[in-house]
Amino acid sequence: MGLKYGTKLTHTHKLGSGSGYSPRWVTFFCIVSFCLGVIFINRFGISPVQSETDEASSSLKKTDIDCDDKDASVEAGDIFSQVTHTHDVIMTLDKTISSLEMQLASARSAKKPVSEAPNERQKLFFVMGIMTAFSSRKRRDSIRETWMPQGKDLLRLEKEKGILIRFVIGHSATSDGLLDNAIDVEDKQHQDFLRLNHVEGYHELSSKTQIYFSTVVAKWDADFYIKVDDDVHINLGMIGSTLARHRSKPRVYIGCMKSGPVLAQKGVKYHEPEYWKFGEDGNKYFRHATGQIYAISRDLATYISVNRHMLHKYANEDVSLGSWFIGLDVEHIDDRSLCCQTPPDCEWKTQAGNMCAASFDWSCSGICKSVERMKDVHRLCGEGDEAIWHTSF
Repeated sequence: MGLKYGTKLTHTHKLGSGSGYSPRWVTFFCIVSFCLGVIFINRFGISPVQSETDEASSSLKKTDIDCDDKDASVEAGDIFSQVTHTHDVIMTLDKTISSLEMQLASARSAKKPVSEAPNERQKLFFVMGIMTAFSSRKRRDSIRETWMPQGKDLLRLEKEKGILIRFVIGHSATSDGLLDNAIDVEDKQHQDFLRLNHVEGYHELSSKTQIYFSTVVAKWDADFYIKVDDDVHINLGMIGSTLARHRSKPRVYIGCMKSGPVLAQKGVKYHEPEYWKFGEDGNKYFRHATGQIYAISRDLATYISVNRHMLHKYANEDVSLGSWFIGLDVEHIDDRSLCCQTPPDCEWKTQAGNMCAASFDWSCSGICKSVERMKDVHRLCGEGDEAIWHTSF
């Protein structure tokens, strides 16, 4: 019996083709192993793909944190230099914008209608406007008899030197009245007036100045535009030489710069009704050119013309002009040769070879008794009537 059993087992082993295991059992063990694996994976929620993804994500997050820390460190180290650089850029942009605004204003002013004659705007070196009033006929004559060329010489001055000089006046409150007719007769005789669309009045000088610059920059294309009072002595050759030194500069404001007190008391000369805008009592004005004579370049005259409806006018015209340039990229030229005292001061300077461009008395805001004294000032402090023709600009 035992032999038979052993014989049978040996026979069965041989039937497994030498593997030592029955195919049925192998199949059974494979199925059981698969089922156990499925149960194990579902029980613990482990996924090979997810595990790999989590590891990759963790690695990326770690890298991002490291980069963020590094960037934060770099920004903290450079923040001061960045702020400084930004401030410099802003300042540069402010100047650029200011320059572009003036160039745009100049381009608008120079733009001509199609119907306009191409040569109507005469190119000049400078235009000088002598501010005058209806009652100042004797002052005008004193200037005509001294430093201002007349007749053919006035036209020659325009053609050869590019210098145009005119007495500047508006009109009276009564249209075509006696005062206006008197100016018409005088202008017909001398042909040296520029009439403005402006009603004359002492308290309208700021408005007159604004209209003057707007008018001349539209009518004549000059490098400079000058305003001068009719009781000031001028040496034209010296004026030309002074301006020629600044001809290459785009925005210049030339005169004798001052900063006088703001007068709040009513009834005094040069009272400023809007004194409160300049700070506390006892404050001074900002730096500006004295009103007897000053010159501005073409871009500044164009700026006044384009923005004339928005520019505020104070009681004193020299203050008004100075206020229009506050905040602009303008070079203030303080030239004391434009405000010499009358003899003996300007006489001594002339003898020393330091010729004055303009002379007047500060105490009178012009030449004291200019009608009577203009000839003497011209004789003692003048450059000579032929100097202008021999001066090259």
